[in-house]
Amino acid sequence: MKLRKNRHGLVVVNTGEGKGKSSSAFGMVFRAAGWGMRVCVIQFIKGQWQTGEQKAAQHFDNIEWYALGDGFTWDTKNPEQDIKTSQEIWEFSKQKIVSENFDMVVLDEINYCCGYRWISGEEIREFIKNKKPSWLHLVLTGRNAAPEVIGIADTVTEMTSIKHAFSKGIKAEQGVEF
Repeated sequence: MKLRKNRHGLVVVNTGEGKGKSSSAFGMVFRAAGWGMRVCVIQFIKGQWQTGEQKAAQHFDNIEWYALGDGFTWDTKNPEQDIKTSQEIWEFSKQKIVSENFDMVVLDEINYCCGYRWISGEEIREFIKNKKPSWLHLVLTGRNAAPEVIGIADTVTEMTSIKHAFSKGIKAEQGVEF
């Protein structure tokens, strides 16, 4: 594993309307863990819904996984609670990032929180700029990435949907989408 003092910690943003934002980030999680890096995954939207990636992460001693969201919030009945939960998760995330206990932190679906204006893109940008350890890889996923976050990122990928099985009435399939 590359020593922290020799590492340029990247800020990676996966955004866009298409599938694969979280899946790409989780690929990086397992890649980093395979190299012996300590990894922390923090999920902003998904709640206690179990996924294959989360189950696989349990087999690694060097991955911590936190699914802290209230569930799928785009049809929320309590937006005030969603805002409160998102801001609490953001505070928790900041503590994990500055703890220096991890080589990579994934903030899964945080971009949705910016799109809904629950967390300010400017606040995220300023935190990354001023507080993120220089050697830490930080990955942010979700639709509607804030322009301020895109601006500070080293790598930004926009997923574009060309075709999706759901449009043919096929529901999410285990092993492919969760």
